[in-house]
Parts: sequence; C-alpha cells; structure tokens
Amino acid sequence: MSSRSYGLQEPPSLGVAGRKRYAMVVDLRRCTGCGACAMACKVEFDLPLGVWRIWLKEENRGEFPNVRKVVVPTLCNHCDYPICVRNCPTESTYKHADGFVLIRPNRCIGCRACIVACPYNARHLLPAARTDAQKPTSITDKCSFCIHRVSRGLAPACVASCTARAMIFGDLNDPESEVATLLLKENVSVLRPDMGTAPQVYYIGLDHGGVTDPIACYTDRSVALKDDFNAFKRNHNGLSFGDIVEGENETSALGFTRQVAGHLKDFIVDIFEKIGWVSRH
Repeated sequence: MSSRSYGLQEPPSLGVAGRKRYAMVVDLRRCTGCGACAMACKVEFDLPLGVWRIWLKEENRGEFPNVRKVVVPTLCNHCDYPICVRNCPTESTYKHADGFVLIRPNRCIGCRACIVACPYNARHLLPAARTDAQKPTSITDKCSFCIHRVSRGLAPACVASCTARAMIFGDLNDPESEVATLLLKENVSVLRPDMGTAPQVYYIGLDHGGVTDPIACYTDRSVALKDDFNAFKRNHNGLSFGDIVEGENETSALGFTRQVAGHLKDFIVDIFEKIGWVSRH
C-alpha cells in the first residue's frame, strides 16, 4: 500500500538552524479595538463586502457601571500542522518553508473543504461576482501574513497600521527578534491548543472563556460562514455523516430521518469504495 500524502506540507521550521519561522504576537493588554488592522487588510487586498482576512471578536463583560470590552483580533494562525492543508483535495492550500500557510488560486475549486476543516473559522469564499473582473472569484481566501510585504522586508499591513502597537511580527528563530523575546518574557497563549495544530499567532492576556470559547466561535458565526458550511454539507454528503444542514427541517422528524438515512447510505458506499482502493494499492 502506498503511503498517505498529507498535501504540500513543509516540516515545522521552529527552532531549526538556518530556517525562518515567522509568527505574530498580539498583546491584548494594548489592543483598543480600533479596527485599524482590519481596515488596513481590507484595503491591502481589496476585499469585497462581507469577507475579512482579519476581524475583531468583541464581547462586553460586567454590569453597568463596571463594564469592560474584551477584544480579540482573529486571523489565520499559520499552523505548524495545518489541518486545512491535509484536507485540500487539489493541493491548492500548502505550507511554505518559512511557515506561511498559503493558497494557490489557480488550483482552488471552491469546494470549501478547508473552510469546514479550519478550527479557527479563518477562511472564507470570495463571491462569484466582483467589481474588478481581474480579481479572483468563487475560491477560498484568507490571511497570508502579507508574504508579499514580508519578503520585501516590510511588516504585514495589519501590524504596520496598529495604532497601539499591539501586533508584533517577526522571525521566532531569530533570538534577537521582538517576537522571540516576548515569547520568552511573557505568558502567551494560543487559540484552540486542543486541536494539536501548533498555531503561530500568540496572544498575551488571552482569556479562554467567552469569545475564544469553541462553542462561542460556532454560535457566533456570520450568516456567510453558516451558508458556506451548509453548502458543503449539501454537496459532500458522504463526508458529513449525521451532520444536519442547519435551518432545513432539522426539527422535523421526517426531515431529520431523511438526512440521516442519506448520510448512512453515503457512508456505506464510501466504505466499500475505500476497501476497493486499499485492495488495489
């Protein structure tokens, strides 16, 4: 049997001599929630309405007059073990040698497999129609750590625009870099450490409740993201066993039975197809 491929994965470069490992540190103690990072990213990539490469998750806590706002800038985590790369059927999503997780637009078929796989809700689908006909459409898009700027010695657009200097970017393998110093000096956390993806966006002052909670991440999704998940479920039934399409008669006994029966049928078909594939290889 041939060995299984997990896509175009570069091995982790963190701590490897002679290699770079770019990462970001977000100091939530300094973040004011001004939104400059999101706006700069929007302009840098001419993103259409309704989609963002970086966005702010906000939550008001406490009771008047003792109220405070919690703000968490969220983006692709450029993981050392990215789930999205393993799940991309066309190898459009790949991991760069310096740690960037990137997308090759010419290979993306817009299947949404990476959107569903990402535990950070960091991906979106570009609309089918755009004002500029030269811009890509109907493909997956996300933060790229501004590799086009970093490769020229510039900071990512979000970092360069941060009014409070709450976002710090650099090479973790350089002990003199500010990000490496912060990781040694501060108590940092990452989102969803339970997923084993080794995310490379680190937070100072992160509270793992509320807006960073996995359940809150699921229930607080945008309408566009819900539509993406449902479109994937409708068109990839064999891969969503028992996962009911939201808002489509899931409370109806007949609708529920019909969806579960359809998933079971696809599961049985897939099992025999996989057995046949193994016997041939």
